Amino acid sequence: MLASATPTVFAHLPVLGDLTRTRLLLLLESQELTVAELCAVMQIPQSTVSRHLKALADGGWVTARAEGTSRLYRGAGDAMDSAAQRLWDLVREQVSETTNALQDGRRLERVLAERRSKSQQFFSTSAGQWDKLRGELFGRAFHVGALLGLCDPDWTVGDLGCGTGQVAEALAPWVRQVIAVDESAAMLQAAKRRVRTLPNVEVRRGSLEALPIADQSLDAVTCVLVLHHVPAPALALAEAARVLRPGGRLLLADMMPHDRESYRHQMGHVWLGFSDAEITRYVTEAGFEAPRLRPLPPEPTAQGPTLFAAAARRGGTPSRPRPQTRTRQPLTSVDEGESR
Repeated sequence: MLASATPTVFAHLPVLGDLTRTRLLLLLESQELTVAELCAVMQIPQSTVSRHLKALADGGWVTARAEGTSRLYRGAGDAMDSAAQRLWDLVREQVSETTNALQDGRRLERVLAERRSKSQQFFSTSAGQWDKLRGELFGRAFHVGALLGLCDPDWTVGDLGCGTGQVAEALAPWVRQVIAVDESAAMLQAAKRRVRTLPNVEVRRGSLEALPIADQSLDAVTCVLVLHHVPAPALALAEAARVLRPGGRLLLADMMPHDRESYRHQMGHVWLGFSDAEITRYVTEAGFEAPRLRPLPPEPTAQGPTLFAAAARRGGTPSRPRPQTRTRQPLTSVDEGESR
Protein backbone atom coordinates (compact mmCIF):
# COMPACT_ATOMS: atom_id res chain seq x y z
CA MET A 1 0.00 0.00 0.00
CA LEU A 2 1.44 3.37 -1.06
CA ALA A 3 1.81 6.08 1.55
CA SER A 4 -0.06 9.22 0.63
CA ALA A 5 1.72 12.60 0.67
CA THR A 6 0.73 15.17 3.24
CA PRO A 7 -1.96 17.43 1.74
CA THR A 8 -0.60 20.89 0.81
CA VAL A 9 -3.21 22.68 2.88
CA PHE A 10 -1.67 21.38 6.12
CA ALA A 11 1.54 23.31 5.40
CA HIS A 12 -0.47 26.55 5.39
CA LEU A 13 -2.49 25.99 8.54
CA PRO A 14 0.23 27.01 11.04
CA VAL A 15 0.81 30.31 9.24
CA LEU A 16 -2.87 31.30 9.18
CA GLY A 17 -3.48 30.04 12.71
CA ASP A 18 -2.57 33.44 14.16
CA LEU A 19 -4.89 36.46 14.19
CA THR A 20 -2.07 38.99 13.89
CA ARG A 21 -0.77 37.35 10.72
CA THR A 22 -4.22 37.25 9.16
CA ARG A 23 -4.71 40.94 9.99
CA LEU A 24 -1.42 41.67 8.24
CA LEU A 25 -2.54 39.71 5.20
CA LEU A 26 -5.81 41.64 5.05
CA LEU A 27 -3.91 44.93 4.97
CA LEU A 28 -1.29 43.77 2.48
CA GLU A 29 -3.86 42.24 0.16
CA SER A 30 -4.85 45.69 -1.10
CA GLN A 31 -1.94 47.99 -0.21
CA GLU A 32 1.84 47.99 -0.36
CA LEU A 33 3.01 49.11 3.10
CA THR A 34 6.20 49.57 5.10
CA VAL A 35 6.83 48.03 8.51
CA ALA A 36 6.41 51.46 10.11
CA GLU A 37 3.04 51.92 8.42
CA LEU A 38 1.90 48.47 9.51
CA CYS A 39 2.91 49.30 13.08
CA ALA A 40 0.87 52.51 12.94
CA VAL A 41 -2.18 50.73 11.58
CA MET A 42 -2.12 47.71 13.86
CA GLN A 43 -0.71 49.54 16.90
CA ILE A 44 1.77 46.81 17.75
CA PRO A 45 5.59 46.93 18.15
CA GLN A 46 7.93 46.79 15.18
CA SER A 47 9.57 43.60 16.40
CA THR A 48 6.18 41.85 16.40
CA VAL A 49 5.34 43.04 12.90
CA SER A 50 8.76 42.03 11.57
CA ARG A 51 8.53 38.57 13.13
CA HIS A 52 5.13 37.87 11.61
CA LEU A 53 6.16 39.27 8.22
CA LYS A 54 9.10 36.86 8.14
CA ALA A 55 6.78 33.93 8.79
CA LEU A 56 4.44 35.10 6.04
CA ALA A 57 7.32 35.63 3.61
CA ASP A 58 8.80 32.22 4.35
CA GLY A 59 5.42 30.68 3.62
CA GLY A 60 5.06 32.56 0.33
CA TRP A 61 2.15 34.67 1.55
CA VAL A 62 3.78 38.09 1.08
CA THR A 63 6.41 39.62 -1.19
CA ALA A 64 8.81 42.47 -0.44
CA ARG A 65 10.80 44.95 -2.46
CA ALA A 66 13.35 47.60 -1.59
CA GLU A 67 12.67 51.27 -2.23
CA GLY A 68 15.52 53.45 -1.07
CA THR A 69 16.16 52.61 2.57
CA SER A 70 12.67 51.15 3.05
CA ARG A 71 11.14 47.77 2.28
CA LEU A 72 7.60 47.60 1.00
CA TYR A 73 5.46 44.50 1.61
CA ARG A 74 2.44 43.24 -0.27
CA GLY A 75 0.32 40.10 -0.38
CA ALA A 76 1.46 37.45 -2.86
CA GLY A 77 -1.92 37.51 -4.65
CA ASP A 78 -1.99 35.32 -7.76
CA ALA A 79 1.41 33.85 -6.87
CA MET A 80 -0.24 31.73 -4.14
CA ASP A 81 -0.99 28.13 -4.98
CA SER A 82 -4.61 27.09 -5.37
CA ALA A 83 -4.80 25.35 -1.97
CA ALA A 84 -3.48 28.44 -0.20
CA GLN A 85 -5.90 30.67 -2.10
CA ARG A 86 -8.94 28.55 -1.15
CA LEU A 87 -7.83 28.47 2.47
CA TRP A 88 -7.26 32.21 2.53
CA ASP A 89 -10.72 32.85 1.05
CA LEU A 90 -12.25 31.00 3.98
CA VAL A 91 -10.06 32.68 6.61
CA ARG A 92 -10.59 36.15 5.13
CA GLU A 93 -14.34 35.71 5.36
CA GLN A 94 -14.06 34.96 9.08
CA VAL A 95 -11.44 37.56 10.01
CA SER A 96 -12.48 40.58 7.94
CA GLU A 97 -15.52 41.29 10.13
CA THR A 98 -13.68 41.14 13.46
CA THR A 99 -13.37 44.30 15.53
CA ASN A 100 -9.60 44.40 15.13
CA ALA A 101 -9.78 44.07 11.35
CA LEU A 102 -12.41 46.82 11.06
CA GLN A 103 -10.29 49.14 13.19
CA ASP A 104 -7.24 48.31 11.06
CA GLY A 105 -9.16 49.38 7.97
CA ARG A 106 -10.05 52.75 9.47
CA ARG A 107 -6.48 53.39 10.62
CA LEU A 108 -5.18 52.36 7.18
CA GLU A 109 -7.25 55.15 5.64
CA ARG A 110 -5.54 57.61 7.99
CA VAL A 111 -2.06 56.32 7.10
CA LEU A 112 -2.79 56.66 3.37
CA ALA A 113 -4.15 60.17 3.98
CA GLU A 114 -0.87 61.05 5.68
CA ARG A 115 1.00 59.86 2.60
CA ARG A 116 -1.03 62.22 0.46
CA SER A 117 -0.66 65.12 2.88
CA LYS A 118 3.14 64.77 2.86
CA SER A 119 3.14 65.02 -0.92
CA GLN A 120 0.71 67.94 -0.88
CA GLN A 121 2.76 69.70 1.78
CA PHE A 122 5.86 69.42 -0.39
CA PHE A 123 4.11 70.96 -3.39
CA SER A 124 2.42 73.67 -1.32
CA THR A 125 5.83 74.83 -0.05
CA SER A 126 7.83 74.14 -3.22
CA ALA A 127 5.47 75.01 -6.07
CA GLY A 128 7.43 78.16 -6.89
CA GLN A 129 10.65 76.18 -7.26
CA TRP A 130 9.19 73.00 -8.74
CA ASP A 131 10.05 73.73 -12.38
CA LYS A 132 13.63 74.52 -11.42
CA LEU A 133 13.93 71.45 -9.19
CA ARG A 134 12.41 69.11 -11.78
CA GLY A 135 14.69 70.53 -14.45
CA GLU A 136 17.75 69.95 -12.26
CA LEU A 137 16.70 66.38 -11.54
CA PHE A 138 15.41 65.26 -14.93
CA GLY A 139 16.19 67.96 -17.51
CA ARG A 140 13.78 70.36 -19.21
CA ALA A 141 12.56 68.19 -22.07
CA PHE A 142 12.12 64.67 -20.64
CA HIS A 143 8.34 64.92 -21.03
CA VAL A 144 8.67 65.54 -24.77
CA GLY A 145 10.25 62.13 -25.28
CA ALA A 146 7.67 60.54 -23.01
CA LEU A 147 4.79 62.01 -25.04
CA LEU A 148 5.93 60.00 -28.06
CA GLY A 149 4.29 57.08 -26.29
CA LEU A 150 1.00 58.48 -27.60
CA CYS A 151 1.99 57.31 -31.09
CA ASP A 152 0.22 54.21 -32.37
CA PRO A 153 2.70 51.31 -32.49
CA ASP A 154 1.26 50.22 -35.86
CA TRP A 155 1.98 53.57 -37.55
CA THR A 156 4.26 54.14 -40.50
CA VAL A 157 5.57 57.69 -40.15
CA GLY A 158 7.31 59.90 -42.68
CA ASP A 159 9.99 62.25 -41.37
CA LEU A 160 10.06 64.79 -44.21
CA GLY A 161 13.21 66.85 -44.45
CA CYS A 162 14.80 64.54 -41.90
CA GLY A 163 18.18 66.30 -41.80
CA THR A 164 20.56 64.33 -39.60
CA GLY A 165 17.77 62.03 -38.37
CA GLN A 166 17.03 63.32 -34.88
CA VAL A 167 13.25 63.08 -35.25
CA ALA A 168 13.42 59.67 -36.96
CA GLU A 169 15.62 58.37 -34.14
CA ALA A 170 13.16 59.63 -31.51
CA LEU A 171 10.12 58.15 -33.28
CA ALA A 172 11.57 54.74 -34.14
CA PRO A 173 11.06 53.04 -30.74
CA TRP A 174 7.38 53.96 -30.69
CA VAL A 175 6.11 53.13 -34.23
CA ARG A 176 6.26 50.27 -36.72
CA GLN A 177 8.31 52.08 -39.38
CA VAL A 178 9.85 55.48 -40.10
CA ILE A 179 10.61 56.64 -43.64
CA ALA A 180 13.11 59.50 -43.48
CA VAL A 181 13.40 61.72 -46.58
CA ASP A 182 15.85 64.50 -47.38
CA GLU A 183 17.21 66.09 -50.54
CA SER A 184 20.72 66.68 -49.20
CA ALA A 185 23.14 63.78 -49.70
CA ALA A 186 25.32 65.05 -46.85
CA MET A 187 22.38 65.21 -44.46
CA LEU A 188 21.27 61.73 -45.46
CA GLN A 189 24.73 60.31 -44.77
CA ALA A 190 24.59 61.82 -41.27
CA ALA A 191 21.06 60.43 -40.79
CA LYS A 192 22.16 56.96 -41.91
CA ARG A 193 24.94 56.98 -39.35
CA ARG A 194 22.54 58.06 -36.62
CA VAL A 195 19.89 55.39 -37.32
CA ARG A 196 22.18 52.57 -38.45
CA THR A 197 21.15 50.41 -35.46
CA LEU A 198 17.42 51.04 -35.94
CA PRO A 199 16.04 48.40 -38.34
CA ASN A 200 12.65 50.07 -38.70
CA VAL A 201 14.05 53.34 -40.14
CA GLU A 202 14.42 53.62 -43.92
CA VAL A 203 16.31 56.59 -45.39
CA ARG A 204 15.37 57.86 -48.87
CA ARG A 205 16.63 60.75 -50.97
CA GLY A 206 14.07 63.10 -52.50
CA SER A 207 12.56 66.55 -52.38
CA LEU A 208 9.54 67.48 -50.29
CA GLU A 209 7.79 68.68 -53.46
CA ALA A 210 8.15 65.19 -55.04
CA LEU A 211 8.32 62.65 -52.25
CA PRO A 212 9.66 59.15 -53.05
CA ILE A 213 6.73 57.61 -51.16
CA ALA A 214 3.62 55.85 -52.50
CA ASP A 215 0.14 57.38 -52.28
CA GLN A 216 -1.69 56.93 -48.96
CA SER A 217 1.05 54.79 -47.44
CA LEU A 218 1.72 56.75 -44.24
CA ASP A 219 -0.23 57.22 -41.01
CA ALA A 220 1.57 60.40 -39.94
CA VAL A 221 4.21 62.80 -41.21
CA THR A 222 6.51 65.22 -39.45
CA CYS A 223 8.10 68.29 -40.99
CA VAL A 224 10.41 69.81 -38.39
CA LEU A 225 12.38 72.99 -39.12
CA VAL A 226 12.43 72.36 -42.84
CA LEU A 227 9.51 74.23 -44.44
CA HIS A 228 11.43 77.54 -44.40
CA HIS A 229 13.98 75.89 -46.74
CA VAL A 230 11.35 74.75 -49.27
CA PRO A 231 10.82 76.98 -52.32
CA ALA A 232 7.17 75.91 -52.65
CA PRO A 233 5.66 75.16 -49.22
CA ALA A 234 2.19 74.60 -50.67
CA LEU A 235 3.49 71.91 -53.02
CA ALA A 236 5.34 70.23 -50.16
CA LEU A 237 2.20 70.13 -48.03
CA ALA A 238 0.14 68.83 -50.94
CA GLU A 239 2.71 66.02 -51.28
CA ALA A 240 2.42 65.32 -47.56
CA ALA A 241 -1.33 64.98 -48.00
CA ARG A 242 -0.84 62.66 -50.98
CA VAL A 243 1.27 60.16 -49.06
CA LEU A 244 -1.00 60.17 -46.00
CA ARG A 245 -3.94 57.85 -45.56
CA PRO A 246 -7.32 59.55 -44.96
CA GLY A 247 -7.32 60.67 -41.35
CA GLY A 248 -3.50 60.64 -41.24
CA ARG A 249 -1.75 63.21 -39.06
CA LEU A 250 0.52 66.09 -40.03
CA LEU A 251 2.87 67.73 -37.54
CA LEU A 252 4.81 70.86 -38.52
CA ALA A 253 7.36 72.72 -36.45
CA ASP A 254 8.95 75.88 -37.80
CA MET A 255 9.72 79.53 -37.12
CA MET A 256 7.20 82.26 -36.60
CA PRO A 257 7.70 85.43 -38.70
CA HIS A 258 10.98 87.23 -37.93
CA ASP A 259 13.29 89.84 -39.48
CA ARG A 260 16.66 88.07 -39.41
CA GLU A 261 17.60 88.61 -43.04
CA SER A 262 21.07 87.19 -42.42
CA TYR A 263 19.55 83.71 -42.20
CA ARG A 264 19.02 83.73 -45.98
CA HIS A 265 22.76 84.02 -46.65
CA GLN A 266 24.15 82.16 -43.63
CA MET A 267 21.83 79.13 -43.69
CA GLY A 268 20.02 79.23 -47.01
CA HIS A 269 16.61 80.08 -45.56
CA VAL A 270 14.03 80.82 -48.24
CA TRP A 271 11.32 82.15 -45.91
CA LEU A 272 11.63 84.30 -42.81
CA GLY A 273 9.10 82.31 -40.83
CA PHE A 274 5.37 81.70 -41.27
CA SER A 275 2.33 83.30 -39.73
CA ASP A 276 -0.64 81.46 -38.26
CA ALA A 277 -2.79 82.61 -41.20
CA GLU A 278 -0.26 81.37 -43.78
CA ILE A 279 0.12 77.92 -42.27
CA THR A 280 -3.64 77.57 -41.88
CA ARG A 281 -4.14 78.48 -45.53
CA TYR A 282 -1.40 76.14 -46.75
CA VAL A 283 -2.64 73.07 -44.91
CA THR A 284 -6.29 73.73 -45.71
CA GLU A 285 -5.60 74.13 -49.42
CA ALA A 286 -3.51 70.94 -49.36
CA GLY A 287 -6.50 68.95 -48.12
CA PHE A 288 -5.99 68.92 -44.35
CA GLU A 289 -8.70 69.51 -41.77
CA ALA A 290 -8.87 70.91 -38.24
CA PRO A 291 -5.51 72.72 -38.28
CA ARG A 292 -4.17 73.86 -34.90
CA LEU A 293 -1.13 76.08 -34.32
CA ARG A 294 0.56 76.96 -31.05
CA PRO A 295 3.75 78.92 -30.31
CA LEU A 296 6.35 76.84 -28.50
CA PRO A 297 7.86 78.20 -25.27
CA PRO A 298 11.50 79.13 -25.99
CA GLU A 299 14.33 77.41 -24.20
CA PRO A 300 16.23 79.81 -21.91
CA THR A 301 19.46 79.33 -23.86
CA ALA A 302 17.85 79.44 -27.34
CA GLN A 303 18.99 82.32 -29.55
CA GLY A 304 16.78 81.80 -32.58
CA PRO A 305 13.27 83.08 -33.42
CA THR A 306 10.17 81.75 -31.67
CA LEU A 307 8.99 78.41 -32.97
CA PHE A 308 5.49 77.05 -33.49
CA ALA A 309 3.96 73.60 -33.76
CA ALA A 310 1.02 72.98 -36.08
CA ALA A 311 -1.07 69.84 -36.34
CA ALA A 312 -3.75 68.84 -38.83
CA ARG A 313 -5.58 65.76 -40.12
CA ARG A 314 -5.78 64.66 -43.75
CA GLY A 315 -9.30 64.87 -45.05
CA GLY A 316 -10.55 63.73 -48.44
CA THR A 317 -8.78 64.11 -51.78
CA PRO A 318 -6.19 66.89 -51.38
CA SER A 319 -6.35 69.81 -53.75
CA ARG A 320 -3.33 71.04 -55.67
CA PRO A 321 -2.00 74.47 -54.71
CA ARG A 322 -3.20 77.44 -56.72
CA PRO A 323 -0.73 79.00 -59.20
CA GLN A 324 -0.46 82.24 -57.21
CA THR A 325 0.53 80.41 -53.99
CA ARG A 326 3.75 81.72 -52.49
CA THR A 327 6.84 80.13 -54.10
CA ARG A 328 10.46 81.15 -54.41
CA GLN A 329 13.82 79.81 -55.51
CA PRO A 330 16.50 79.72 -52.79
CA LEU A 331 18.69 82.81 -52.44
CA THR A 332 16.62 84.82 -54.94
CA SER A 333 16.26 88.45 -53.87
CA VAL A 334 12.61 89.33 -53.39
CA ASP A 335 11.12 92.51 -51.98
CA GLU A 336 10.37 91.73 -48.34
CA GLY A 337 7.30 93.91 -48.57
CA GLU A 338 5.50 91.27 -50.62
CA SER A 339 2.06 90.31 -49.39
CA ARG A 340 1.88 87.04 -47.48
